[in-house]
Order: sequence, then structure tokens, then C-alpha cells
Amino acid sequence: MISEAKIEQLVNEKLEGSSRFLVRLSVSSSNKIIVEIDGLEGVTIDDCVAVSRHIEGNLDREQDDFELQVSSPGVSKPLIDKRQYPKNIGREVKLTTVEGAEMKGELLEAGDHIKLKLPASKKKKLPEREEVLQWGQVKETKVLISFK
Repeated sequence: MISEAKIEQLVNEKLEGSSRFLVRLSVSSSNKIIVEIDGLEGVTIDDCVAVSRHIEGNLDREQDDFELQVSSPGVSKPLIDKRQYPKNIGREVKLTTVEGAEMKGELLEAGDHIKLKLPASKKKKLPEREEVLQWGQVKETKVLISFK
């Protein structure tokens, strides 16, 4: 079986010195390798191809047969790595706290903490406001896609 540590090393080797980074990695017992990379300016097909070729070029198919998939996380997946947040500043997000509370608003900051601008709520009689959350309070954040 191919080790995750080996694949992680190869991915990081290829991405070193770039603005791209590893977001998610899994290696199944049947050697299906799934790699997701992201970057401050996004990820191109060429980035994925380069990582894929680097991994393939450093593994021996004679020793271990494997299936390899390299991609960007995609718009439907939650943000996993803190480095994914800054490029999404100014976008609408849905954030779930570890307590289960859900918030929808504009991502204003993502540094030592996360700051959201939440819209006014007539139902709860709340004005537009800003909410500051510590990283430990955040369970999941998804970018909301708008087709306006």
C-alpha cells in the first residue's frame, strides 16, 4: 500500500515555492489516491497536471498499482485550510459554529480571527452587524455561489 506520508511529501515538494498548497489527501486501501490543492490565486488545470505527473513520476506502477486524482476542492466543498479564507474575503459564506449555530454573511477578515458582516434580520429584529469568531469556534465554512 502507498503511504499518505509519501504522497504528501511529493505534493509538498512540487508545490514548494508557489502560492499553492495541499488541502486534502486520501489514500484508500486499494491505492486510490485523491489529492486536492488550492492556492491564493486559485488552481489551474496545469497546476493539477504538474502535481499529478510529479506523483506518477516518483511512484513505481510495477510495485504498486494505483489510481490518481488531482483537483482543486471545488465550489461545493467547505473551506478546510485557513489559507483558503483570505482569497474569499468579500464573498458570501455560510458558517457553522461548533455549537451548531449557522450564520450567513460577507467574509470581512480572516487572520487571527474571522469577521463576518451579517445582514439585518427582520425576523429576529437584529440590525446589520459584524460578528467576530475565533478559529476554534468554526466547525465549517462554505462559500455561497450567487448567479445574479
